[in-house]
Amino acid sequence: MQISRTFIAAIAIAAFGAWFLLAQETQPVFRVDVDMVTVSFTAADTEGHFIKGLKPDDIRVLEDGIPQKIVKFAEFSPKAEAPLPEALAAESNVFILFDTSNCMYSNFAYAEDAIADFIRRLKPSDSVAVYTFSANLFRLAGLTYNRDQAIHQMRRAVAGDRTALYNSLLLTLRDAARVHGRKAVIVFSNGPDDASILSPDDVGRVAEDEGIPIYVISTNESDPISNAVFHRITKGTGGHAYFAKTWQKQSAAFRSIGDDLANSYLITYYPEQNPNRGFRKITVNVASGAQSRLQVRARSGYHPRADRERR
Repeated sequence: MQISRTFIAAIAIAAFGAWFLLAQETQPVFRVDVDMVTVSFTAADTEGHFIKGLKPDDIRVLEDGIPQKIVKFAEFSPKAEAPLPEALAAESNVFILFDTSNCMYSNFAYAEDAIADFIRRLKPSDSVAVYTFSANLFRLAGLTYNRDQAIHQMRRAVAGDRTALYNSLLLTLRDAARVHGRKAVIVFSNGPDDASILSPDDVGRVAEDEGIPIYVISTNESDPISNAVFHRITKGTGGHAYFAKTWQKQSAAFRSIGDDLANSYLITYYPEQNPNRGFRKITVNVASGAQSRLQVRARSGYHPRADRERR
């Protein structure tokens, strides 16, 4: 059954290939050693307060239980100290995927206001892209530091028809994977998908393998199937799912995501020898004794490149 599902997913992804190559915008190409692993994570105490000022020596990374050596490190914090010589650029590339299907029609104006408010609060060093989708994906604004431009383009969104969330999410992830640095995808949706040919778990696996956290804000609080899927794919990628029917809850969810992005860390490492060619579990711990009870949220793992190519 697994082979059949994977085979079908592979055909579906290939079917999107031609359109993707024609529709994609010119963006920087992310070229690195295929073995490098990137992990974005947050650390908080038991009361949910973010922990700032961690250093590489405070972090212990395990892959299938094997200790890894951190080669790059960045803290995303407005109050972070001057970067270390080996530090990564402390900026984020945020892709907003806005559901404009007919299920979102009644909340359209409020949703746009919540997104615009979020964009205005991003750090100056963060870039943002705005995509919309219904049955198809529309790239309204490519990655830009110009907040007014991104908001203006977002306001041009028009209501669509059916909802192809997972098809559109895959294409957004493919765009994000081509960009250097830390990436995050924020999905603002009503929930149910009635038009995709891809499964959510196959799309979630792409996000895990690429190291791209997915955040979901769903305006549908009463759909147990979609909600369970959102919990699963966001947890696996190190993101978070929010269920917010009202404008006030949606704005609060965006503020929480903004706090996540502004108080997180990014590390990279080259994996130590590991015979496992399937899914490799990643564990991030804070090694300092005084902060050993911190709650760390990160991607759950990845499939090595060779395994992905075989499939």
